[in-house]
Formats: sequence, C-alpha cells, structure tokens
Amino acid sequence: MILYPAIDIRQGKCVRLVQGSFSDMTVYSDHPVQMAQKWEQNGAEFIHLVDLDGALSGKSINSEVITEIAKTVNVPVQLGGGIRSMDTIQFYLDNGINRVILGTSAVKNPALVKEAVEKYGNRIVVGIDAKDGMAAVGGWEEVSAVTAVELALKMQDMGVQTIIYTDIAKDGMLQGPNVEAMKEMVDHLVIDVIASGGVSTLEDIVKLTGTGVQGAIIGKALYTGNIDLVDALRVAKE
Repeated sequence: MILYPAIDIRQGKCVRLVQGSFSDMTVYSDHPVQMAQKWEQNGAEFIHLVDLDGALSGKSINSEVITEIAKTVNVPVQLGGGIRSMDTIQFYLDNGINRVILGTSAVKNPALVKEAVEKYGNRIVVGIDAKDGMAAVGGWEEVSAVTAVELALKMQDMGVQTIIYTDIAKDGMLQGPNVEAMKEMVDHLVIDVIASGGVSTLEDIVKLTGTGVQGAIIGKALYTGNIDLVDALRVAKE
C-alpha cells in the first residue's frame, strides 16, 4: 500500500481543514515547498497536493507554488482542486505534475473526464468525496443525488483507473478512517482505490491494508505528530 502525505494549499500556505470547513483551518507552514521536501526526505514515494482555493473557486489559484513543488521534489506528485478544463489539465501535466485529480467535474461534467482519460489515460484520477455515502462537490459545499459507489462505477466504465475516496465526516477529525465504506468501494470496483480521511494512528493503516485499497492519504495526523511518516511507511510495507 502506498502512503500519500497530503499538502493542502490555501493562499500559498500549507494548511489543514476539519471536515472540509474553510472556517476551521489551521496553518501548519508558510512554505509548502519545504514541506514537500521534508516528506520526500522521510521516504514518501508519492505526494498528494490540494489547491483548496481552487476547489472553492473552480479555477486554479496556487499554480505557482504547486509547479515549484513538482520541480523541486524527485517523487511523483498528484494534484486536485479546481481543475475543470482540458487547458488546466494540460498545463499541470506539462509542468511536472504526474497525475491530475478531477472531483466536481466527475459529477457535473463527465464529458471532461471522458475526454481527459482518452487523452491522458492513467494520469487522470477521479476524487470522490462522500457525505453519508452520497457524492459531494464544489469544495464539499454541495451534496449530489448520486451515491459514491454509483459515481465510481460510472467513472470505471469511462476508463478511469484510480479513484480517491474521501469520507468527509472523517476528514481532519483524527478519529480513524471509515473502513467499511472503503471496503465497500473496493469490493464494487476492479480499479485502484486510494483511501482518504481520518487516518490518525498506525493501527488505522493496518486496518486499511485489510480493505484492499491501493493507497492511503495521510494529512492532519502527520502535522499534529500523531503519526511519524517513517513509521507509517514501515507499517504499510509490512
């Protein structure tokens, strides 16, 4: 199982939100590039970036710091948040980002996902964020009428090869991941599922490996010191 340290960027800073709420935000670093270097030095194989301003506004906001991170580290980087056009996808893939994550577009503009997958294959990842099993969009401000599993199956049929599945209720709460929801998603799909939200202990990582997920994103727990990345990577490998 691959572990993805998360760097959430808001106004050029490295921050964490609680349950996706922009009113409940903690700034952990003014230097996201240094943070990415730190996770790489600690053994990260892949880094997960989120443009929070982008997720909220629907357009790319922190592209300067994001492309700088991609150029500075030697490990692959995936990015989500406000990516809603082919031009933006191409810009990031041309500027060092290994994989682009489409979230809101999966619900609101499936044609974009289809076009992107046809052109870029496995470099296109779909992020599905769920509230009580229903897919949420627009920086989690809005819940759709489609279930997370239904949306994932639709994306799989379109040729998407990786899904990032986030349980919003667990995100930033340090209360453990929704293991049942992750297992349900894995059981319905043949493509890779990356778990996101709530990982707060090494035991959580062990539980997630049992669900069959391909990877797990770790955010807040790394910044609070609840989890040491070196230990986490060892557990994931074991």
